Amino acid sequence: MYVERAARLPGAVVWTNTPSRAGVGRVLPDGCMDLLWHDGRLLVAGPDTRAHVPDGTTGPWSGIRFYPGTAPALLGVPAHELRDRRVELTDLWPAARVRRLADRVNTAPDPASGLEELALREAAGAEPPDPLLRQIVAALDAGRTVAATADELGLGARRLHRRSLSAFGYGPKTLARILRLNRALALAGRGVPFAETATRAGYADQAHLAREVRELAGLPLGELLGRGG
Repeated sequence: MYVERAARLPGAVVWTNTPSRAGVGRVLPDGCMDLLWHDGRLLVAGPDTRAHVPDGTTGPWSGIRFYPGTAPALLGVPAHELRDRRVELTDLWPAARVRRLADRVNTAPDPASGLEELALREAAGAEPPDPLLRQIVAALDAGRTVAATADELGLGARRLHRRSLSAFGYGPKTLARILRLNRALALAGRGVPFAETATRAGYADQAHLAREVRELAGLPLGELLGRGG
C-alpha cells in the first residue's frame, strides 16, 4: 500500500510503500528525485524519463520526494548524472557518513520521519533553492513553450537547457512532456473523458495523448488507470 503526506521541507512529499508482491508499483516520471530507505539502506532515485518498474525486491520502502530541481543542491551532484538510475547513497557521499545517517534513520520512530529529518538537516546547511527553478517548472507546467519560457525568464535557449540538465536531469522539452503527462493523469484520474483530458492537458488530440502515455508510462492510458476510455 502506498501512502504519502506533505513534508516539512517546502515542496517535498514523504511517502511509504509496501508492495503487495514483488515487481508491482510502476513509478511514473514526474520531474522529481527521491531519497529512499529500504532494508536499512539509503538510496537515491534519479529523475526518470520513462516508467520505472521495480525488480523483485520485496519489503517496505520509505522515501522523500523533492520538488523538481531542488535535490541536486542537497546531494551535491547534477541531476543528469542520475537520470534513470537508482544508486546507493554511498556512491555519492563518503561511506562513513552514510552509515551514520542510516543509523539515525533506522533508529527513528519510523524510516519516513527519519528521512524527513535527514532532509531538513541537509537543507539547513545547503544554499537555498534557486527561485528560477520553480519559475521554470511553473511556466512549463502552465503549457508555455520552451522558447516562451526562456524569453519570459530572460534566459537564452542554451542557458535554459544547461540549467535544466543540471537541475532536472533532462532538457526543458522533456520536462514539459513529463509535466504535461502528469496533468493528463490527474485529469483522467478524476474521471475526465480522455478526449477532453487531451485538450485540457495541452495535447493536439486524443491520439497524441495516447502515444505520449505509452511512450512515457509504458502502458495504454485506460490500462494505467484501470478503466476503459
